[in-house]
Amino acid sequence: MSLPRSPSPWESDVPTPVTPASTYRLQLRPEFPFAAAEAAVPYLSSLGVSHLHLSPVLEAVPGSAHGYDVTDHSRVRGELGGEPGLRSLAAAARAHGLGLVLDIVPNHMAVPAPLRLNRPLWEVLREGPGSPFARWFDIDWEAGGGQVLLPVLAGPAASCELTADGDVLRYGEQEFPLREGTAGLELPELLAAQWYRPAWWREARTGLNYRRFFTISELIGVRVEDPEVFTATHAKVLELVRDGVVEGLRIDHVDGLADPEGYLRRLREAAGPHCWVVVEKILARDERLPSAWPVAGTTGYDALHRVDGVFTDPDGAAELARRFGESTGSPAWERIAQACAREVLTGDLAAELGALERRAGPDLACAVRELLIAYPVYRPYPGEPEPDPRAVERAAAAAGPGAVAGVRELLLRDPAFAARFAQTSAALRAKSLEDRAFYRYAPLLSATEVGGDPGRPAVRAAEFHTYCERLERDWPRSGTVLSTHDTKRSADVRARISVLSQAPGPMEGAADGADPALAWTARQTALGLGRAPQAVPRLTEALLKGVREAGLRTSWTEPDEAYEAAVAGYAPGPLDLPPELAEAARANVLGMALLHLAMPGVPEVYQGSETEYRALVDPDNRRPARFPREALARLDAGAGPEGLAEEKLALTAAVLRLRRDRPELFSGYAPLAARGPAADHCLAFSRSPGLVVVVTRLAHRLALAGGWRDTVLPLPPGHWTALPDGTPHETEAPLPLLLAPAPVRLLLRTA
Repeated sequence: MSLPRSPSPWESDVPTPVTPASTYRLQLRPEFPFAAAEAAVPYLSSLGVSHLHLSPVLEAVPGSAHGYDVTDHSRVRGELGGEPGLRSLAAAARAHGLGLVLDIVPNHMAVPAPLRLNRPLWEVLREGPGSPFARWFDIDWEAGGGQVLLPVLAGPAASCELTADGDVLRYGEQEFPLREGTAGLELPELLAAQWYRPAWWREARTGLNYRRFFTISELIGVRVEDPEVFTATHAKVLELVRDGVVEGLRIDHVDGLADPEGYLRRLREAAGPHCWVVVEKILARDERLPSAWPVAGTTGYDALHRVDGVFTDPDGAAELARRFGESTGSPAWERIAQACAREVLTGDLAAELGALERRAGPDLACAVRELLIAYPVYRPYPGEPEPDPRAVERAAAAAGPGAVAGVRELLLRDPAFAARFAQTSAALRAKSLEDRAFYRYAPLLSATEVGGDPGRPAVRAAEFHTYCERLERDWPRSGTVLSTHDTKRSADVRARISVLSQAPGPMEGAADGADPALAWTARQTALGLGRAPQAVPRLTEALLKGVREAGLRTSWTEPDEAYEAAVAGYAPGPLDLPPELAEAARANVLGMALLHLAMPGVPEVYQGSETEYRALVDPDNRRPARFPREALARLDAGAGPEGLAEEKLALTAAVLRLRRDRPELFSGYAPLAARGPAADHCLAFSRSPGLVVVVTRLAHRLALAGGWRDTVLPLPPGHWTALPDGTPHETEAPLPLLLAPAPVRLLLRTA
């Protein structure tokens, strides 16, 4: 007699999650809650996307504009409409054929004000290392003399008014828990008796003894490698997955975790085999995502770099680098990147470096530092047999081979040291490159983007094809992006800036004034932004953020008020590209959009970027979404596109709808080579036997050379129809005819 079988948690009437055909990112905030997203569902369905990708939805610091500062993993954020609002959004989406993807934050939680909002942290501060919640956080109790340093005071503790009030310690409007039995002590004794030490915020740089997100002390690292912590912090998200509310997950900052692969395996087991999971992982140009990770791929910054790069002229980029160096005195990219790594590691991350040096011992301290500075990728991973040999060689030249060999041995035999080394390496790479060096090195700003390589910004067509073939073979369901909430400039701003690599002339004389690098940056950014709404104040805000991040003349922690007051004077009025470059920018905008939407992977459209979308660094790129509903309805009614914004909208909707309605077209990948005098300006490929994609690259150089002339594109066998006008083609397509209406084309095989 057989026993009744217990059903698998995945055997239910809940629809099985499917891989998205495409995603659409929505930035939720109190001003744009679940209800606003639900109101946009009919439009987004008509646009052709298959899934909505929501920014973090768990309870966060009140008023948070992004949601990455989670305070409670067990609840959906009330300011967005709570769990009823999220489930209502999911139901509305499902009724229109859409699914939901959630952005989740396993690496850290907020150190909020009021502190009570983070109950696990509150309990740890009240009960110390004996608290059941102590295992949640990476705290080095020994380094703090048995206390957690809390960098919350505006000045030295002696100058701040701290008072005991019942069972709490008060500082202004903030309050902290008092350890049991200490409420009646005099203030000096009371402070000494707590499990924490309120400190001047400046002490965090050298004295912080908990792991944080990058250099942000308001975000404390969470130990999700602990099974109990994983279970507690993921219960609500996994409930939403099991209930069919959510079909996919984006994992924020996976490189912050002690053991990314171990975490992802635990997540896969809990979320089931069908949940689409991608990781925010920044890959260096020649780096590969670990093949053992049980994910669909990355969020797509590696694709961004290839798409941007194939529209960058290498000769013009080199000329811009020469001019920038001569006019500003700037060193080459490699020197800037190394200098910034050393600055950030020994300054902003001094506390993290100190923790590693203490564990390694004084004889190996220099080698630890040099190995971190030399590391060529974001971080190593557990199980790798050796540290990166390039880093070992460079570090040995600075610290000596014996000391570096000692650190290598420590990395191999001490998992805790190796994990913290890797986590620090990831923070160092992000802060020193993305948030410092990218703001100092400005020859071509379109290249200073997340995942980019400013020293080698151009990507050859053959390299692009090789990347796409590998993506289709190894990670066909990986995410791809061009604009995100983290990009420093939206794709369309970068598309305008990158035409300067074909014609550097508009940058002639740009480096004027007392700060030539700022003047250069201001002009390039103004050319990229163009005549966008409120261009000047938005440009000024971005420039001010840029000089603070660069840290040369002012910074977030050491502001030079006189210098910052002069920054606005560098922001020119709205600048137009010369007409011939404006046409090349149009080719870039449409070409980048089509490559992104048609190449292997799952493309993500950032809110508003289905049409022309010009945005600068956050908070500019996190403004509430504006959806071109009327324009799409007019195009669907048969009207022709008016201007570039509607051209891009029509193209985006056409490809998204094809992805949704005919997914079989978007499999396989084969490069197609044009033939003739302008062949290098045509980038073409086929997907499956039935779809051909054609774009124009380096359009200004093409025009200077006399246009397409008798260049043709040999087509795969069959009868082909060019969209949207239905022009037929067989055997080969003359490019002057094929690309006469627009610089990009889609062709479908007809029966």
